Amino acid sequence: MRWRGEECRDEIARSDWHAKWHARWNEKVQGKRRWRRSLRVRLVLMFVLLALVMAAVFMGGMKKSFSTGWAEAAKPMLTDYADRLVAEIGTPPDVARAQALVARLPITIRIVGPKVNWDSNPGGANSPGGWMHDREDVFGGDKWFIRPTADGHRVIFGWAPKLWQLAPRVIGWATLGLLLSCVLLGYAYVSRLLRPLIDIREGAQRFGRGEFTQPIPVRRNDDLGDLAERINTMAEDIQAMLDAKRGLLLALSHELRSPLTRARLNAELLPSTPEGQAERDALLRDLNEMRDLISDLLESERLASPHVALQREPVDLAALIREIATEMPGADHVHLDLAEGLPPHGVDRMRIRLLVRNLLDNALRYSADAPRPPCVSLRAVIEGEGSRQGVEIEVRDHGPGVDEEQLERLTEPFYRTDGARARATGGVGLGMYLCRLIAEAHGGKLTVRNAGPGLQIVVRLA
Repeated sequence: MRWRGEECRDEIARSDWHAKWHARWNEKVQGKRRWRRSLRVRLVLMFVLLALVMAAVFMGGMKKSFSTGWAEAAKPMLTDYADRLVAEIGTPPDVARAQALVARLPITIRIVGPKVNWDSNPGGANSPGGWMHDREDVFGGDKWFIRPTADGHRVIFGWAPKLWQLAPRVIGWATLGLLLSCVLLGYAYVSRLLRPLIDIREGAQRFGRGEFTQPIPVRRNDDLGDLAERINTMAEDIQAMLDAKRGLLLALSHELRSPLTRARLNAELLPSTPEGQAERDALLRDLNEMRDLISDLLESERLASPHVALQREPVDLAALIREIATEMPGADHVHLDLAEGLPPHGVDRMRIRLLVRNLLDNALRYSADAPRPPCVSLRAVIEGEGSRQGVEIEVRDHGPGVDEEQLERLTEPFYRTDGARARATGGVGLGMYLCRLIAEAHGGKLTVRNAGPGLQIVVRLA
């Protein structure tokens, strides 16, 4: 057995870094896509857009009506009032009288002529209140706010700056706050309206994972509530069918053991002659494969049960992995990177042994033509908020790897990949499924990813 811990640790660190980077990137991209696909956000945006369009249409109509009707009615009165103010200023214009008018009324006055040039608002048209100075496009081009005098002067009127300073800005901010409040209330209402859809989505995800204990909550007596009830009924039917299938499979596997044992015994009692030795060995090999298949089926159905019982005991995992690597044929060249000094971990010894054997056998099977042998690692990890310590078992080969589209299905029962990992390598597709069930029964998880080259399988035990 060769030991190359430093090299193995470097490869594991690089693979972990790439895997975490891709996971963070995928999570970020998926988060953006979920936000874009959110029905709540789209409904609220539609309501806001509809409100803005309605407000724009209303304001445009009101502006048009005032500019055509009210302006024509008010223009004669404004013209007459401006003429009275010009008469009060006098001819030639008296600056003192103009100053008195500016002090008394919320207006600005500008006098332009051969003798008097004076402006109560020196900023002109660019200052607050001076927006009417020298405008040609007010009320159809009729500059009613520019009044001539008999001696050739022009008196130009505008709004006083203090009129704009005293404008009710609080009302504008209050209106904006009211609009934002309406948007938030609309979002809250839409979220409440669509909450049953979120419950249905989460329930479908649970049912897809095989978790039928928690049904979808029925919040309302409407179409969405009826849909939730129908999906719950469907989930109950699926669970009943799965239980029936599991019971039938357990019964058949158990009943097949007895005749299989008798057939194997009879095959071993056959005379060992040179002529029939090849046929006898092939028969025993097939019978052993059938025995292993039945054992795997029974074990997988036991582990898939929600009431699986584990025989936990403190186990030195490093010693257990070394023992398994020593017993397995062809594993004498496997690289072992096992953390020393780890305390015994409470696990089911026989099932963890089965897990490590399956993973190591899988790695050896696909490393026949690989440039490097497989690597088995054991390290400590921190679970949750750092309150307890778990362990990770990692097995990596340097073989051909698996297509990315097939990675998620490797732990499904009876699933086999195409290409390099083909039927010629042996097995029926239950090994990885059993490993996943064993990890989940211990409160952990099994993760499969391409390591480039090869396949990397990480089992985290709580």
